[in-house]
Amino acid sequence: MLRRLNFFKDVFDTKEPIILRDYLALERTKLANERTLLAYTRTSLYMILGGIAFLQLRDFIEIRWIGYLAIGLSVVIVFIGVLRYFQIRIRLNKFYEHDNENIGS
Repeated sequence: MLRRLNFFKDVFDTKEPIILRDYLALERTKLANERTLLAYTRTSLYMILGGIAFLQLRDFIEIRWIGYLAIGLSVVIVFIGVLRYFQIRIRLNKFYEHDNENIGS
C-alpha cells in the first residue's frame, strides 16, 4: 500500500509558482473529496438498511446471510471511504505546504 502512495507522489509536486486558477482548482478538489466521502457514507448507510431489511424477513430465513453480508460490506465501504478521504487530504495539505514555502521566498 505504501508503494501505491509513492506512485502518486509526482501528481501534486510542482516547481512552478501557483496562480489563482490553480488555487481554485485545489479548492474544487477538496470539495470533491468531501463529496466523495459523503457518497461512501451514504452508500454504507443504505447497505446497513438493506441488511437490516433482509434480517427482518421472516419467510426467507435461508437467505438471511445476505443481510449479514450487506452489513459487513457497509463497514468495509465506510472504511475505504474514510481511508481514501484522508489519503487525498494529506496529499493536498503537503501540496499547500510546499507551495506556501515557494511564495515566501
